[in-house]
Amino acid sequence: MSTPPTIGRTVHYRASADDAVRINKRRKDAYKSGAYAQEDGTIAHVGNDVSEGQIFPAVVVRVWDVGTANLQVLLDGNDTFWATSRKEGEDVGTWHWPERV
Repeated sequence: MSTPPTIGRTVHYRASADDAVRINKRRKDAYKSGAYAQEDGTIAHVGNDVSEGQIFPAVVVRVWDVGTANLQVLLDGNDTFWATSRKEGEDVGTWHWPERV
């Protein structure tokens, strides 16, 4: 394990199959209900489909244990995904520090 996460830091999050199902469902529901096209201030979940293994930037919003944190995952769309109690790692459903380039 590397440096422990701290609030406000940006990490990379690898989406799990369950994450993808939940995100894609709420986006499909926004289209199905017509909420995405409202011009009355309604905010709907709109964006590109998510699939297992995709990596997204995420902001650490709470730290639980060493290496375990709640994240606001920045999706490719107008919404975010709240990933709770996620551990550091390389598998799906985990976060890791961005690679240095």
